[in-house]
Amino acid sequence: MTNLRHISLAMLALAAGCATQQPSTPAPAPRMPEPPPVEMAGYAPAVPRKNQVAKPLLALERQVVTEPLRGVTMIDATEPAEDLWERIRRGFAMPDLDNKLVRRKSAEYAASPEYLQRILDRSRLYLYHIVEEIEKRGLPTELALLPMVESAFNPMAYSRAHASGLWQFVPGTGKRYELAQNWWYDGRRDIVASTNAALDYLTYIYEMHGDWHLTLASYNWGENAVRRAVAKNRKAGKPTNYASLKMPRETQHYIPKLQALKNIIADPEPYGIDLGPIPNQPYFVTVTGHPEIDVQTAARLAEMKVADFMALNPGFSRPLIRSSADSRLVLPADKVAVFYENLASHEGKPLVSWRVYHPKAGETLGSIARQHHLTIEQLKRVNGIAQHSWAIPRVMVVPLKGVDIAAAGKLPIMYAAPVRSRGTVRGVHVVKRGETLSSIAARHRVSVADLKRWNELGRYLQVGQKVYIRKTVRQ
Repeated sequence: MTNLRHISLAMLALAAGCATQQPSTPAPAPRMPEPPPVEMAGYAPAVPRKNQVAKPLLALERQVVTEPLRGVTMIDATEPAEDLWERIRRGFAMPDLDNKLVRRKSAEYAASPEYLQRILDRSRLYLYHIVEEIEKRGLPTELALLPMVESAFNPMAYSRAHASGLWQFVPGTGKRYELAQNWWYDGRRDIVASTNAALDYLTYIYEMHGDWHLTLASYNWGENAVRRAVAKNRKAGKPTNYASLKMPRETQHYIPKLQALKNIIADPEPYGIDLGPIPNQPYFVTVTGHPEIDVQTAARLAEMKVADFMALNPGFSRPLIRSSADSRLVLPADKVAVFYENLASHEGKPLVSWRVYHPKAGETLGSIARQHHLTIEQLKRVNGIAQHSWAIPRVMVVPLKGVDIAAAGKLPIMYAAPVRSRGTVRGVHVVKRGETLSSIAARHRVSVADLKRWNELGRYLQVGQKVYIRKTVRQ
């Protein structure tokens, strides 16, 4: 376990604005408020969920030592590892899986070193935080490798099943674990929020099954699907372990992929892989209490490329970051002082180039774009509107008067479309022979476009298919 004295000293240094290898934060300019405290990645207690009380940090660490989950062997390592990979190896605690599929997956990763290197390079930004959160909960550190399988450590990964983020939460499970999903922000992509949710979810599933392989299968396939498969085997007198269950091909390959990555991380040399060391120290910190600010302005004040800023803040879906009590920026640990120094120097100058705009009846994308001196393509990009779509959102962002449109229109390369809000179901229509989307829409007094959006429908319907009629949601 990480040395507590080392943790305390590091936290005190960071709270004083003296992070490792970082100059002291200069005194703020007159009238600028003192910057709010930053939180060291991995050391800050998780934001309490509803009806919960946040546990003190030391209490969490004592829990890691004294209350590990069943089936997890804690390793007493009084000397902290200098390399994060070594720290991860020390925490491996899941039973190993050894079969032909594991060996095949290991060979496939080793045969694609460039692809594997891209995954490893992306992981460097996030691994320390993930490992910290894993150890707080007393979980096996193999879980830190799970985003390699889920998303290749791409926080903007989006699947056909509408799963998003490092941990690939679908909308429903994201809401279940209080990951906000709206026009401005998607918590499934937020590094800190999604990691907390994923580890809470994995802990819940493990307590259900008491078996890590079944837990991982449930994460991929769904806990109810695995529970039914286990019950079916038990009724038939068959073994109920992971290898004995009948499951989809994707789930059959899921755990062998993770095991293959574990094998490579445990001993990379036989596979011809050079991991390269990762410092066992926080890469990023979280900053709360920030003003309303543009993505581009925030990146510039932190002296970062916009793409690098978005890699740490992928939850933001618009170029304007709203200020709220629970909003936070994530910055590299060595950029916090310069961010506040530049913010103090920026006093009196605008921090935003965009404003909220509510389209009026009769307006089109073309008329809104002309009114604000944008091309239709720019307006669509900044508002997450698909290029083939002409639907007008109920809320948009447009540039302020006098803003340099050419500069403001250069959007971050990692923008994602807003999460679709479907609304509460108010009726279910079962398709009958001869019915069409148009006839169903007319019967329920809704538009064909809404039916398609609510149900993700294609051009054709099938007899007996359920079509959900929902309440219209305003953003």
